[in-house]
Amino acid sequence: MRRAVGALLRKELRLELSAPQAVPAMALFSVTTLVVFHFALQRGQVDGDLAAGVLWVTLLFAAMLGTSRLFVADYEEGGLDGFLLAPVDRTALLVAKAVAMFAFLVAFEVVAVPAFALLLLGPTPDASAVARLVLVLALADAGVAVVGTLVGALAVQTRARDLLVPLLALPLLIPVVIAAAKATTPLLLATGAGAIPVRWLAILGLYDLVFGLLAYAVFDYLVED
Repeated sequence: MRRAVGALLRKELRLELSAPQAVPAMALFSVTTLVVFHFALQRGQVDGDLAAGVLWVTLLFAAMLGTSRLFVADYEEGGLDGFLLAPVDRTALLVAKAVAMFAFLVAFEVVAVPAFALLLLGPTPDASAVARLVLVLALADAGVAVVGTLVGALAVQTRARDLLVPLLALPLLIPVVIAAAKATTPLLLATGAGAIPVRWLAILGLYDLVFGLLAYAVFDYLVED
């Protein structure tokens, strides 16, 4: 299984590197959304819970673009059928797609988070706050990647997949947005970064674990049907 995951993951990353689609689209969408927030809020700077809310709504909506396209190329070009015919554990595709989606999220956040700091964020976080923000981003990205892979596999064979993916994924990801925003709020306070409440990190970790196990349990049936 490890070799199959490695081969599938290399294929995903090479496709994105040779003909970038998901990452540039997510990055451009996130920057555009931040510009809209900048003018819609009619405030030059935000901090605290408002800043956290703007950041996570922007990241989540941008992530939907990558989720919608995660399985499309495989389905339209016959790659998914070829994989199903191969004597390989179906879970290898789940792991490879989830890891690839996680990598895409990290790549576009390298653009989106600095753009957020430049356009909207009032206080400049110190190195410690940035390190803690990276931890929250990683936990949230893991949940988005797993749920996105699960929903993408479920919707890819429908004609309305571009509509169905956000309709299914966004309600499932509400706990991620709430926990991530609550964990991020102390890091974006105008008075200086505070400590992250451990319970919100624990909620994100538990969410990742639960949906990871759920995806592992049902993924075979999704791709077979």
